[in-house]
Amino acid sequence: MIRVLLVDDQRLVRAGLRMLCESAPDMEVVGEADNGQQAIRLFEQVSPDVVVMDLRMPVVDGVTATTRIRAAHPAARVVVLTTFDDDDHLYPALAAGATGFLVKDAAPDDLLDGIRRAAAGESPFSPTVLKRLVDHAVRAHAETPTVLPESLTTRERDVLALIGAGLSNREIADRLHLGVTTVKTHVANLMTKTGSPNRVRLALLAAESDLS
Repeated sequence: MIRVLLVDDQRLVRAGLRMLCESAPDMEVVGEADNGQQAIRLFEQVSPDVVVMDLRMPVVDGVTATTRIRAAHPAARVVVLTTFDDDDHLYPALAAGATGFLVKDAAPDDLLDGIRRAAAGESPFSPTVLKRLVDHAVRAHAETPTVLPESLTTRERDVLALIGAGLSNREIADRLHLGVTTVKTHVANLMTKTGSPNRVRLALLAAESDLS
């Protein structure tokens, strides 16, 4: 059962998210907060698997709350869910340690899938957000070419390219005819060999290296 903490200053939004999450047989809403300060306190109390975090809130905003939660709990999985998918919100959220970034007009199934992917250690992004990240990486690559470590195997390069395309571990496994556990091992090896702290950085690396 995936334990979810909902953080949003709009009561109706939280109610809708709660109904959606609790309609899934593998999710349980263990808490709700209407600002970042409450979220930080509740995280300590309920130990959620995934935090669904709004950005614009009173008292303490979502970026600050994410920063503090991740500082105290580096393994915390925080998925930003916001109306705003512009760079002024995206990059501060990523710098704060957000696991993924979804927009509020996402389809309900996509939101549930994003929570599941975050709980599984992946980094869910709405397609528009991922495209912005990739475009940014491509521009950076044009100025400073990125060279991948020679130690990467052909299979690891295949996996890296598919991470850059936004595929989940399950989708990569199906595409390459591998087991999900094998894909997870390749992802872990990629992080170690490239010095990437998370899947987001791997996706950007794929774009910078013309693999995506």
